[in-house]
Amino acid sequence: MHGATVDLYTPEDGSDMATASVRLDQELIARAIITAKALSRTAPKQIEHWAKIGEMMEENPDLPYAFVKRAIIAKGEREAGKLESYDFG
Repeated sequence: MHGATVDLYTPEDGSDMATASVRLDQELIARAIITAKALSRTAPKQIEHWAKIGEMMEENPDLPYAFVKRAIIAKGEREAGKLESYDFG
């Protein structure tokens, strides 16, 4: 198992990303590149996505993956200002 270094950088959009170099398995990076291309992401963004899912699954082991995935999408919609108020009345 050979590793490779992935450089994570602060994006120009002003988000709260930190700059770091992380050593990861080359096979993980290769899978991330393939998946990222298929989903129109960068490889670092794909790895970040997988990390978020893993973190949420570890914090909420009783929740099914589909629910966690919908929660991530809902959070993204909220951050993009795409949610509408719901009237319970």
